[in-house]
Amino acid sequence: MDEPTGGLDVSVQARLLDLIRSLVRNLHLSVILVTHDLGVVRLLAHRLLVMKNGQIVESGLTDKVLDDPQHSYTQQLVSATLIP
Repeated sequence: MDEPTGGLDVSVQARLLDLIRSLVRNLHLSVILVTHDLGVVRLLAHRLLVMKNGQIVESGLTDKVLDDPQHSYTQQLVSATLIP
C-alpha cells in the first residue's frame, strides 16, 4: 500500500486503519506499507525500514526504531514528527 491514508480526513483515516488492522489479523495477511506518516507506521507496522535516496538506512522492530533511532536520518524524521 502506498500512502493509503494520504488526503483522508481523520475519521475516514481511522476507519481505514481499523479495517486494515482487522484484515491483517483475521486473514493472517502481510502488508507492505509505504508512508511518510510515522503515526500510521506506529499503529500498523511490526517492523520498519527507513529509506533515504532509495537505500535502507535503518531497520528493526517499529517501536525500537522510533523510540531509539540510530541513524541520523531516522533521528531527523522522528524529531520532525509528533508520534502519539
